[in-house]
Amino acid sequence: MLTIGVMVVTAFVMILNETIVSIALPHLAVAMEVTATTVQWLISGFLVTMAVVIPTTGFLLERFTPRSIYLVAVGSFVVGTLLCALAVNFPALLIGRIVQACGTAIVIPLVMTTVMRLIPADKRGATMGTISIVIGVAPAIGPTVGGAVLAGLGWRWMFWLVLILAVAMFIFGVMRLHVPGETKHIPIDLLSVGLSAVGFAGLVYGLSSIGQPNVLLPSWASILIGVVALAVFIWRQLGLQKQDRPLLDLRTLTYPRYRLALILSLFMFMALLGAGAVLLPIYLQNVLGHGTLVAGLALLPGGLVMAAVSRPVGTLYDRVGARPLVIPGAIGMTLALAGFAVLGKGASLWTVIGCDMLLMLSLGLMMTPLMTDSLGALADDLYSHGSALLTTLQQVAGAFGSAVFVTLAALGSATATGIPDADGLRLAFSVAAVIGVGAVVVALLYKRPEKSATPVEELIGQPDES
Repeated sequence: MLTIGVMVVTAFVMILNETIVSIALPHLAVAMEVTATTVQWLISGFLVTMAVVIPTTGFLLERFTPRSIYLVAVGSFVVGTLLCALAVNFPALLIGRIVQACGTAIVIPLVMTTVMRLIPADKRGATMGTISIVIGVAPAIGPTVGGAVLAGLGWRWMFWLVLILAVAMFIFGVMRLHVPGETKHIPIDLLSVGLSAVGFAGLVYGLSSIGQPNVLLPSWASILIGVVALAVFIWRQLGLQKQDRPLLDLRTLTYPRYRLALILSLFMFMALLGAGAVLLPIYLQNVLGHGTLVAGLALLPGGLVMAAVSRPVGTLYDRVGARPLVIPGAIGMTLALAGFAVLGKGASLWTVIGCDMLLMLSLGLMMTPLMTDSLGALADDLYSHGSALLTTLQQVAGAFGSAVFVTLAALGSATATGIPDADGLRLAFSVAAVIGVGAVVVALLYKRPEKSATPVEELIGQPDES
């Protein structure tokens, strides 16, 4: 348990860092003299980098020992955080964030795979509940921490404080962390790495550049390049699977329950990172006129609610399964996003806090069951690839949500500068609510499978529903 505890704390700090700058985006846009859509790349660029790196973790977790992977991940995170703290312009800050993301991307699948290998099946829900606090709560309270630090010390201290913690974790890992594990001597397919990088980066860059002037490529061209690269990547993996050396084993998708949990997770992360972590801080500052400290503190109750329910939900999942949890979770998520859509310039701070608490409660009901249920459906030798694919697409969904929602908010705004105003944010939250309706539909398809479920069993129509 010490091993898992160390990894969980490390992942918490890294993912907290993922959204800690979101509260500072308006401030950084002015300080760095860039537009709102450009500064948003400090979030989307982080997520895209994770989406590019995470597919390689299925290979890494089989090729190298967990201890080696942990030290490389934390070491990369330390270097990236130092670059951010010392950055003198926007490109330098973005490079630091990308290096940070490389380390963060490796740690998340490492934690999930370690739990699946070390924890008995009947206790995984409770343990995954703890991990849900990391994956869900850390990005939820990131804006709160960032707002407090920004108000009291300045934006550079958002990185100096994280750097101190990261260095301490690295030293602890060198001295105390020892994780049992077997390795396989298999070569990495560099073509697959390149295809995944071009595919995911091209897709999200194209989406984020819609309607923006002075871009490197037209948005349609970037999206097309990304889609074609991902199609070739999938074809390549199917061929490598026959040789038992894929970069990302797509046989995980032959498990119906894994597929359904994966789809629902994508909706969830679009809401968590795109709407909750990016749009809401902009709304609190640009529309309601609150400072960074007040805006950050307003998001704290929602983060605490998710933290409070994550482990109990995991324990409840061990008893009743996923369906009784994900359906009310999806409904609550949709209602919260719709609530944000109807709020305007005159909304009270407490109303906003209430909607955010409903959103975080709903996401807390969904996150642990989806993570545990998806990986629990897989064969043991697919855990690392299942966690890699799940985490990759979650980050892509978050990047997609962030890019599309911010772009919609800018396009729907009446201001000539494109800075999101009340009308633009209403449009963005309305689209998010429509996506929430899609999540409800998918959640209603969830059935409780027989204990002897196999990859070829269908989820729809199982007689034993929970």
